[in-house]
Amino acid sequence: MLSVEAVNTYYGLSHILFNVSLSVSKGEIVGLLGRNGAGKSTTMRTIAGLTPPRHGTITFNGESVAGTKSYLLVRKGIAYVPDDRRVFADLSVDDNLEIPYRRDNSWSKERVYELFPPLREIKGRRAGHLSGGEQQMLTIGRALMSSPELLLLDEPTEGLAPLIVRDLELQILKLRNAGISMLLSEQNIKSAMRLIDRAYVIDNGRIRFQGTAAELEANEEVKKKYLMV
Repeated sequence: MLSVEAVNTYYGLSHILFNVSLSVSKGEIVGLLGRNGAGKSTTMRTIAGLTPPRHGTITFNGESVAGTKSYLLVRKGIAYVPDDRRVFADLSVDDNLEIPYRRDNSWSKERVYELFPPLREIKGRRAGHLSGGEQQMLTIGRALMSSPELLLLDEPTEGLAPLIVRDLELQILKLRNAGISMLLSEQNIKSAMRLIDRAYVIDNGRIRFQGTAAELEANEEVKKKYLMV
């Protein structure tokens, strides 16, 4: 479904990603794991079209999409959930869900409210008045309204209480069961390991490990060196 090959990304003159390669197959949850500042968010932004790569290729469903504008990627089936959530603070929950482009009718507001029942109870509340967990549910719900095939989740558990994290994990697994593939960027390794099928570990903009979740779990050297586990 998604193939990233030898991508190099820069911020101005600063070289951030070095020959990053990864893939996500249909029906998978793939983890991109690493410390803060390792290059996870830049990788996600590169795939999402916000920080185009200077070199390398990105292919989605067999089509080259490197450098494609973000709004066009949404129309192709890629939805990005940023780490800073970026809800429309002055609009209600319901209005936030009205905004996204819709590829088809497979996701509606009613289906989002079924996935995240707490949002139904506060659908008239302004998004800027929501808790962190409520904003995260809304941000994911807003992305789902575009009926994506691939969901890019950037640090979805950041700043959330443990109980909220476990609830969010259950919803992520429901999305996988609904046929949505995901690339999950996380510092919360314990949470990620409960979700992912495969993992890439990134450090200083370079992929240092790739393998199944079980292989990563068994690799104490990688965990201690790059994940501080």
